[in-house]
Amino acid sequence: MGENKKEVRTEQTLEEAFASLDELIGILEDRDTSLEASFRAYQKGMELIKRCGEKIERVETKVLLMNEEGETDEF
Repeated sequence: MGENKKEVRTEQTLEEAFASLDELIGILEDRDTSLEASFRAYQKGMELIKRCGEKIERVETKVLLMNEEGETDEF
């Protein structure tokens, strides 16, 4: 019995994270947003920025480790 298992993705892509950050910026810019809601949006935004930075760092490390010829290369 061959079952096709779908990959479960738990992390946002960078593009999705950037879209979420745009939404959070909109919340922060809205003058009707309460102080508590602004603080929650700020916290969530900072967490997203941290995760994005970590993802970008991982990709940079992979690029440094191997280029097309399999040699270490800096960019």
